[in-house]
Amino acid sequence: MLKEVNATRFITPLREGGSLPGLVEADDFGTYVLKFAAAGQGRKTLVAEVVCGELARRLGLRVPRLVTISLDPVLGLGEPEEQVQELLRSSGGANLGMDFLSGALGFDPLAFPVDAREAGRIVWFDALVNNVDRSWRNPNLLRWRGELWLIDHGATMIWHHNWPGAETSAARPYDASDHALAPFRPDVAAAAAELAPLVTEDLLAEVTAEIPDVWLAGEPGFDTPDDLRRAYARPLLARAAVIHERVDGLQGAK
Repeated sequence: MLKEVNATRFITPLREGGSLPGLVEADDFGTYVLKFAAAGQGRKTLVAEVVCGELARRLGLRVPRLVTISLDPVLGLGEPEEQVQELLRSSGGANLGMDFLSGALGFDPLAFPVDAREAGRIVWFDALVNNVDRSWRNPNLLRWRGELWLIDHGATMIWHHNWPGAETSAARPYDASDHALAPFRPDVAAAAAELAPLVTEDLLAEVTAEIPDVWLAGEPGFDTPDDLRRAYARPLLARAAVIHERVDGLQGAK
């Protein structure tokens, strides 16, 4: 399971993305970007962040460390902005935190060239999880200490918003024409040869085991959290073997 920490101070809201994350300090003396359980799509967004973040990490991609943050609603009493105060009040209990990469810069394709191998690995991974939120308009990539880091995976695995149609949805191709790394001639075939064999049932069981039960409980159509964990793993296992053949929109890619 993810490390559990307790929020001790809410520092400030971050004006990025539709979910209005915040910056918090925790009792392990860490500073984290907090994703609220009550924001946006709620716990499904947090589940997507965990599955994709932990899978990416195991595949050798750089993702800020994830933790669960226990939030006491009393921390919102001094927050002057009503919307943020409401999020703090309604998100008591387990929320998601990711390490705050102090000094990180947003990805600029004109300033930070990316080689075809790294671009291919990221595009292949995004195709695997069907990430529709890594466009040139909103790359969700950071440059930190000279390396590229992946953030914000809440808009992935769209099939988990409609489980009865998940198999059909997960079988669709991935449109990479708008991907932030499309101009760097991503070598998707090489990435597939390297990464697809790593995506096994055992690896996905390890990844989905990181999801807190509280974010899985009560999902219609599933008797237990473990049943839902297996449902998350199945489309990813199927896509890993073939998705490199279904990546569309990469002009001049390898």
